Amino acid sequence: METPEARRKRMTMRSWRRGTKEMDLVLGPFADANLANMSEARLLIYDRMLDENDQDLLPWVLGQADAPEELADLIAEIGIFARNRLLGR
Repeated sequence: METPEARRKRMTMRSWRRGTKEMDLVLGPFADANLANMSEARLLIYDRMLDENDQDLLPWVLGQADAPEELADLIAEIGIFARNRLLGR
């Protein structure tokens, strides 16, 4: 069984090593800043999101396509985080 610490490390690594540099730069910093404080329910959603293809994730994060309902709130949060980080807020 995966320990909570091992789970967060796995999820952080998967966030930083997505396959496309764009998603590495979006999800990696988000994971670093947020995974430690996420609830169990939110971690389950995040882990589920990590199974999605980058070609789907990027348009969702950029607001160019609608994310699946079960991921929509998390994707919106990631998009806000990424924009604020880019703008230095």
